[in-house]
Amino acid sequence: MQYLVFEDEKVSLMKPLVNLKPVYGLYTGFRSLAERFDDAAEGRVHLSWHLRAYLAPFYREQHPERMVNRVEDDELFLVNGRLLCDDTAAEIIADALVEPSSALMQGDNMLFARLFRRQFPGLFAGRLPDLLDTAMLADGLSVHQVEGFRVVDNLWDVIALHSEAMDMDAGPLETGVLEGDIHPSAVIVNRSNIFIAPGAVVKAGAVLDAEEGFISVGAGAVVEPQAVLMKNVFLSPWSRVKAGARVYSNVFVGTASKVGGEVEDSLIEPFANKQHDGFLGHSYISSWCNLGAGTNTSDLKNNYSSVKLLVDGREVSTGLQFLGLVMGDHAKCSINSMFNTGTIVGTGSHVFGGGFPPKEVLPFTWGSAAGGFGPYLIDKAVETARKVMERRQVVMSSAYETMFRFVAGKEHGRKIFF
Repeated sequence: MQYLVFEDEKVSLMKPLVNLKPVYGLYTGFRSLAERFDDAAEGRVHLSWHLRAYLAPFYREQHPERMVNRVEDDELFLVNGRLLCDDTAAEIIADALVEPSSALMQGDNMLFARLFRRQFPGLFAGRLPDLLDTAMLADGLSVHQVEGFRVVDNLWDVIALHSEAMDMDAGPLETGVLEGDIHPSAVIVNRSNIFIAPGAVVKAGAVLDAEEGFISVGAGAVVEPQAVLMKNVFLSPWSRVKAGARVYSNVFVGTASKVGGEVEDSLIEPFANKQHDGFLGHSYISSWCNLGAGTNTSDLKNNYSSVKLLVDGREVSTGLQFLGLVMGDHAKCSINSMFNTGTIVGTGSHVFGGGFPPKEVLPFTWGSAAGGFGPYLIDKAVETARKVMERRQVVMSSAYETMFRFVAGKEHGRKIFF
């Protein structure tokens, strides 16, 4: 039986965060959804992966060991890539706790299904569709409703679930180990709740206060002088917290990313730069983003009401009291940028100038609040992205460039998902 982690039609709701990655590449807590599946399956079952066709060449390049967009067995066990895999989900996957020709659904979300290719010859006979039509699958299976699973249903859910996911992730986290280069003047509070990996550096006057939650500093990560870390902070390997930064309350910093200023309840993917002063709260910053010095985000409305997003020009209520900035890969903003509560900045866009930009900045556009926004030329976007990646010793491969150009071209026409 082949296990297949799939993307379904709801993935289109996660733009711009999924324009350059599969939905299971999203983070919540300090692990991606894919890492959670990997941890659940390790030593028990072998996973294969389904994703949109334009992403596949680069994904194969990054993960040559994975079976991608290929069905080989007659019997399939499907796992929804938007699922936050917890212990219950891990048990279902490892022990195949779904009857043949059946599906487990939570509302209209197909979480798991077990079926035979011959039941759906038009779907699994040739090239897989970009997004699986789970409603069509459900019509041909015995459906059982379940509840209690965490699923990324909306763009903002990776932020909404983040605090709970950090607590979940803290369970198996190794703490009470301090092996890095720690300056004698650094202040360490509640050592039993702190992990400092070999090769990590904690410089003079830094404060690591784990009284209310864990702190983890990965190998090669650097905490500069007088930086303050508090309550559920995870620094991935080779990340850096700048001098005088205040990082507290559920912050994930991805590999080689830089943070400064004030950061709370936020996720910063690998290779992103928010190293200057300014406030970032309840936000999601994708890879290769750069926030200019003095950038500030609002994450709470003056009247304390539910935050609304503009999604494809349509106002959507999130039901959240706190929600800041959602920024797609390769987006940039200039010094002293300001973002209103619940702003979406699209993939590859550039924001500059004074005032608040629109609450929805379309992908691959550039401009300001005063002057408006226009298309960002694709060749210019590629040139900038290549330079940004080279500064971090990452070469833009042909597969990445092709994927990047595809997204830019389609976003100029406002159609990524088919």
